[in-house]
Amino acid sequence: MAELTFTKLNPESHLLLDQPLLRLPVELSRKNFKLAAVHVEHDKKHLLGALKVTANDSLSGKKTPSETLGSLDSMINRMKNLKRKMEGFHEEEKTTHRQARQRLEHLHSLYQVPSLVDAKYDEWSRIRLNRLLADYLLRNGYSESARALAKEKGIEDLVDLDVFVQCHKVEESLRRGSIQECLAWCSENRELTRKTNNSLEFELRLQQFIELRRQGLLPEAQQHARKFISSTADQRNLEVQRAAGLLAYSPGTRAEPYRSMYSKSRWDFLANLFLKTHHELFSLPARPLLHLALSAGLSALKTPSCHSIYASSSSNASSTTTTVCPICSTELNELARNLRHVQHNKSSVEQDPIVLPNGRVYGRGRLLEMSAKVGLEEGRVKDPTTSEIFDISQIRKVFIS
Repeated sequence: MAELTFTKLNPESHLLLDQPLLRLPVELSRKNFKLAAVHVEHDKKHLLGALKVTANDSLSGKKTPSETLGSLDSMINRMKNLKRKMEGFHEEEKTTHRQARQRLEHLHSLYQVPSLVDAKYDEWSRIRLNRLLADYLLRNGYSESARALAKEKGIEDLVDLDVFVQCHKVEESLRRGSIQECLAWCSENRELTRKTNNSLEFELRLQQFIELRRQGLLPEAQQHARKFISSTADQRNLEVQRAAGLLAYSPGTRAEPYRSMYSKSRWDFLANLFLKTHHELFSLPARPLLHLALSAGLSALKTPSCHSIYASSSSNASSTTTTVCPICSTELNELARNLRHVQHNKSSVEQDPIVLPNGRVYGRGRLLEMSAKVGLEEGRVKDPTTSEIFDISQIRKVFIS
């Protein structure tokens, strides 16, 4: 029964890491719907107004029949353009629905796996690992490698390729000192970011103002500030005041905060702010999923003794133990050093436990047997981890409470 409980699969705990897998298609669908609604509302308002004016001018004789037909043709062309836009939104919606369906099927297949030792679980876990690797590659700018991996493993619909490719292009443009791509992204997603009171667009406009001031274009800088910066004084009074102060300080100033505002490091700040805004908008975790999974796995396996001051058998030739702990291995020991170890609800204790003077606990029978095997005289015991030798009268019995 204990073995059955240990190998039983709990799908709910496995899916905690996979929440972004379903959240992103939902956010993309919401964004697609809002953008389509904005285009429809904008063209509807324009067409109804144009139609009313054309009808009144035609009835009053202000326009000739040919002019009226020209106005109608213009409205028909505008409606055709709207139709093409709606077809594009429809194709994006179909793609999003297909991805959501594939992801639901992938997650649902986990509920069909009876236990952790089932071959289907190995297959599902390998797909997840490939997803995490592709996510890591995309976040670090290796788009082509991620695309090749997803194509080879057949998981294109389970990986957010297009979203991260677009994100990386905007990020790189900011690090190169270009604002236009990010401003276009802000304009496209303004309806979604407006409710969050995000500062990204303001910081971009401020950077434009800084660059105009750096080039000595004071009239243009003042005009830009009146148009894009002064209007936000109610929400960002301090930032607006600092921007105004730039007019009195040249790019070579040592006075703060103006020296920092002129610094080229602001481009990295803008790139990081864009990444934060982008990930929050689409409900993506700030850290790669591979890091989250690795941290959770290392913490689950880590115990207080994994980073003990006493060396394990892997580095101590005099130790008589053979560790199989993955955290104590050379590859993972340093990775897990700064992670917390979990509090286990269940633990296993050897029969007839005793404690040595150095505080280490072992089973009495196993300790005596190992001490005899290494050739110690009767009445003496050896700590298998630290190789310390103690008199048997120094050991004390342990009572579990």
